Amino acid sequence: MNDPNILVEVKGLRKSFGPLTVMDDLDFSLFKGENVAILGQSGSGKSVLLKVIIGLLEPDEGEVSLWGRRISELDDGELNKVRRKMGMVFQSGALFDSMTVFENLAFPLVEHGFDDEDALREVVKKRLEWVSLPGVEDKYPSELSGGMRKRVALARTLAADPELILYDEPTTGLDPLNSRKISSMIHEIDKRVKSTSIVVTHDLDCARKVAGRWCYLSGGKILADGTPDELFESPHEEVRSFLRGVAPSTENQGRDSRDVPGKTTSRGAE
Repeated sequence: MNDPNILVEVKGLRKSFGPLTVMDDLDFSLFKGENVAILGQSGSGKSVLLKVIIGLLEPDEGEVSLWGRRISELDDGELNKVRRKMGMVFQSGALFDSMTVFENLAFPLVEHGFDDEDALREVVKKRLEWVSLPGVEDKYPSELSGGMRKRVALARTLAADPELILYDEPTTGLDPLNSRKISSMIHEIDKRVKSTSIVVTHDLDCARKVAGRWCYLSGGKILADGTPDELFESPHEEVRSFLRGVAPSTENQGRDSRDVPGKTTSRGAE
């Protein structure tokens, strides 16, 4: 029997691009109400994992289940219904340059059949207030700063009231002040809507602010999974070195968990 509290379950995920294996028998579960940060070095497949979960990429092997239903068993109509419960904030923001801010936020709602114009304007107004951007409805993305565009992208994702929010590097390309603003907004939104979220990031300050559970991705697997404190004390030198911003010693590079005396297995690790 499926656990109704598991929103995302990934089993035996494999994904390659030509000769490059990005996911290698990866397992991952996300429970309702959890806010998880996915960490890892550049090129470790963090964003690929998000795209497989939301259905933008198909796995080569393995299963992805959302709300207890396997994606592979859903027809297009059923998959679209499941996707409507999800929202994704893309690294680039992915705003439509030819649309105003209002039109960008209204677009997903109209696509979902929302046709009450007064109610639509009220939703857009409130979501922009949530990200501290009141009154920008008539502006175009090109008229906004990079930080403001990120906030508009966040407001657009929130417009449809998703049950699960996926963030792909939400602070990339921003200065430290705007990075802190975005991280604080994500944290405040989580408290407001009690969201379940996955945040892919290399920004540890952001991860500390928005997630109580951290997963470290390496070699196509979840190498470590636990609280931030647990990962800082991980038996894996690669994990500890990444979090402390230092290069792992040559002696221990390539050693897996079986080479570490006294290792205790982290949740979700191989």
